[in-house]
Amino acid sequence: MPSLNIHRNDTVMVLTGSDRGKSGRVLRVFPDKHTVLVEHVRVVKKTVSSKQGQNTRGGIAEQESPIHVSNLALVCPNCGVAEVRRKLEGDIRKRICKKCGQELPTKK
Repeated sequence: MPSLNIHRNDTVMVLTGSDRGKSGRVLRVFPDKHTVLVEHVRVVKKTVSSKQGQNTRGGIAEQESPIHVSNLALVCPNCGVAEVRRKLEGDIRKRICKKCGQELPTKK
């Protein structure tokens, strides 16, 4: 499985596309496809049919669509949009902001 610099609950900013400049929290990561679901970014409309036994209403629903990792930039809490470098300490890889040198929180 490929390794990505972006993890769930990170804050990212969109660099290209119709949603350029928007930032949001990462909801889900798909490392095999190199795509990410970002909250309130690339929202599409989807038709939903009603299910008789489940008491759901049909209509048009909005949901986020995956966006490619190359179109995103990680946001550092201190300095804004940041490049990430990795540092190996023992068995643990840590993500570090290149601008300010602060360690970015990683998944457990």
